[in-house]
Amino acid sequence: MGDQDRIGPLAGVRIVECSMLGPGAISTHLADMGAEVIKVEPPSGDYIRRMTWPIVEGTSLMHLHISRGKRSIVLDLRTPEGSAVFLDLVRDADAVVEAMRPGGLERRGLGYEALKELNPRIVFCTISGYGTTGPYATMPSHGIAYDVWAGLVAPETTDDGFCAIPEHPSVGIHAGPLFGALGILAGITQARATGEGCQLEVAQSDAAAAMDWLRSETYRAYERPESEVTGNEADGFERRAPGTAGMRDGVRYQFYETADGHVLFMASEREFWKSFCVGIGRPELFDAHPGSQYADHARGNTELRTVLRAEFRRRTTAEWVAFGDGHNTPIAPVNTPQTLAADPQFQDRLPWIPAAAVGADQVPSPLKFADSPVPVPTKAPTVGQHTDEVLTDVLGYDADRIAALRESGALGES
Repeated sequence: MGDQDRIGPLAGVRIVECSMLGPGAISTHLADMGAEVIKVEPPSGDYIRRMTWPIVEGTSLMHLHISRGKRSIVLDLRTPEGSAVFLDLVRDADAVVEAMRPGGLERRGLGYEALKELNPRIVFCTISGYGTTGPYATMPSHGIAYDVWAGLVAPETTDDGFCAIPEHPSVGIHAGPLFGALGILAGITQARATGEGCQLEVAQSDAAAAMDWLRSETYRAYERPESEVTGNEADGFERRAPGTAGMRDGVRYQFYETADGHVLFMASEREFWKSFCVGIGRPELFDAHPGSQYADHARGNTELRTVLRAEFRRRTTAEWVAFGDGHNTPIAPVNTPQTLAADPQFQDRLPWIPAAAVGADQVPSPLKFADSPVPVPTKAPTVGQHTDEVLTDVLGYDADRIAALRESGALGES
């Protein structure tokens, strides 16, 4: 796809990416919005294609998702000819993504200082596990490490006494690329306004901690005297445990079993609680337990919890969701990764990108632009699939020059 054919709010933005494994998701967000992303790979390729499960027709789902919408070019940056081509790609690019252990490009003489001499407006973003500073900077790592480091995941103990990793949603490996994409866009905005690029970095471990700010900041706040930091008025100002840990014994904000599943009931504001009680024909529940105006979970009220348990079992999950919509009461269906796709809200908001287009059914970008269509992503590339195309269409090389590069080994062949 040529620049003139690109659509989306980031059409006209070019990203040169050097990535291994999951951190390459940093530019997936940009490609989904129309940016041109050129993935520069070593002759051996990014082993993301063989990493983790499932393997879909010989290629990992991780690669099919993270590398969708990108073009792949093979360059052996150990050769002067390969480095020269890389510099040609950077010359008119907006950003370079180094998604690997920090300093990989610097060791090839292609770090930020060298690149900004060539292109003063280049934005150079490094995304890594633990960042470029600190005692963990050079440590090898994988995705779950960032969440356990940030205190998001605790070990379980199996029946036979072994430690085990519990089921959990990954945070750092997804939030890190998202923060990085935001930083790249900020850098490009500055560069286009001033002509000056910038260097930035993001650690996936930092991102995991940042996403869980409420718990860590609450613990920190509780280090101050109670004369300065208290709990909610609804709790008699008691210092409740941070985050959801302090909601375990909630009643008006809690899971309830339905006739065919579960819902999350969230009537912690008095307005919502009254709407619910009137809606089910039990105004006496509100009269007996009006609670505080805000953030009242009726924590520990076993009597009320028993009544609500019986009420919620009278209807199906879908009926309760419809009730909540009709009676101004926050009630959410409880899904699993397997049932989510059948939920009507998912079907309306996140229709699958079909396997016919990208190799496996995939969740699309959640961003929606009312007046600007975004491209349907192309399938994740094979190693070097677009080498000749990029050299010809982007850099304007002729057949003789490409042949010479191939002979030199710059393209991974000799």
